[in-house]
Amino acid sequence: MAEPHDMKSANGTYESFISTLKWAVPVLAVLTLFVVMLIA
Repeated sequence: MAEPHDMKSANGTYESFISTLKWAVPVLAVLTLFVVMLIA
């Protein structure tokens, strides 16, 4: 288990999550748009 006040580790995990989200959301949006255009 992690230390209860390990903010350095928590911030690292948060930064990693946000940076992944920054490229994942646009990729998923483009993929969704492509699928919608394919179906329509």
